[in-house]
Amino acid sequence: MAAYMDYFNVFFMGSVQMLLGFYFFIKLLHKKVRFCFYLLFVVCGVIVIYFVPSNRIIEFGVYVLLLVMNGIVVCRSDWKSVILYAALVVEIMQICYGIVNSLLGLLYPLVFPLVPKIIGIVFMLLGDITSLILAGFCYHVVHQYFSYYETIKKQYVFLVLIPIMMIFFMGEYINSILYSVNTTDESGIIVYPNHFQMLVIQFLGIASLFCIMFAYKKLLQNFRLSTELSLLEREERFLKQYVEEAKTHYDKTKSFRHDIKNHITVVKKLLQNEKSGQALNYIGDMEDIAEELSFPCATNNPVVDILIGNKLGIAKSFGIDVYCSFLLPYPCGLRDIDICIILSNALDNAIHACKNMNSSVEKYIRVAGRIQGDFILMEIENSFQNNSQFKKGTGLSNIKAVAEKYHGAMHVKMQGSTFILSVLLIIPQYTECISQ
Repeated sequence: MAAYMDYFNVFFMGSVQMLLGFYFFIKLLHKKVRFCFYLLFVVCGVIVIYFVPSNRIIEFGVYVLLLVMNGIVVCRSDWKSVILYAALVVEIMQICYGIVNSLLGLLYPLVFPLVPKIIGIVFMLLGDITSLILAGFCYHVVHQYFSYYETIKKQYVFLVLIPIMMIFFMGEYINSILYSVNTTDESGIIVYPNHFQMLVIQFLGIASLFCIMFAYKKLLQNFRLSTELSLLEREERFLKQYVEEAKTHYDKTKSFRHDIKNHITVVKKLLQNEKSGQALNYIGDMEDIAEELSFPCATNNPVVDILIGNKLGIAKSFGIDVYCSFLLPYPCGLRDIDICIILSNALDNAIHACKNMNSSVEKYIRVAGRIQGDFILMEIENSFQNNSQFKKGTGLSNIKAVAEKYHGAMHVKMQGSTFILSVLLIIPQYTECISQ
């Protein structure tokens, strides 16, 4: 009977344990694999259990190695991330089994004298089932609150991997001291190890594991926020540059308008003196100056004119057709920098999408905007490769943040090879804008 129970415990429950760990390992990697790979993993694990000597450190290493091989070969994930999640999965399983075994070790001497054979079988089954339930709960918590595969920075992986390995080896060292050697008292009676002490150590181990993951997640979040902040600071510098260019452009226009009477007088004198050729040349020079002061898209807002002119000029240099139909009241109650954040991010994304298209496909960008009552609707439409994968990046997040600031909304629509970004803003009262 004992032999059958050993086989059941090692092979059946061991297979269930490996299946559970492999399932959450795949979920942490945000991958999907066919069921045949689950079976193959269990078969390999059972073979290893049968041939490898019983040793917790060896079992830990082999289990991690099997997960790493599947993560790299089957899931084709980054090796650093695979090692981190493999060690995490195995460590959680080991600690959960240790917690349950320590609890049962405390209860076993109390109930063992009742029905020894039945109690032994019940405790073995109860220990396996409870350990799997506890491990499943911990896996769920990790997946729910600490799954950050997309934002993981590979250079920081070892900051959490090394403490995980340290917790395991320290636990095994303490476990070997408490359980490997049977001690006796003065009368020769075996003194059982202190299961309560080991239970406290195991609880501290799982708590330390979650604390490490929490700190690691916060580290990655701070890294992402600092990156976004640096991007926003760089964007603000560009927008300030647009403002300075707009002021310079305005000064030039003001100067030209101031001198227009003098120019007209010169042309008039040349014509009166029948010097039509010189008059035409002078008018041509005036046209060149006027052309320099004109915008490809006149929105009635000098800052926005500079920005759109700069972006559409870049688009034209890449062979992208541009169209602009956009009018803004000036002042409109919206901060210039907020309008520029929307348009600069939207046009940068549109230019990037058009650049990645095949040369044989028509590339275009359309900028449109209209005012209805207290609302401003901006639409940026561009062609894009419809078989490319769309990902919401920092640019769209910045646009959404500005839209929400003005109690508006952002909407993205993809139809065929057309990408349309719509931004609706509520125009605040001008006095409110000044007070801000």
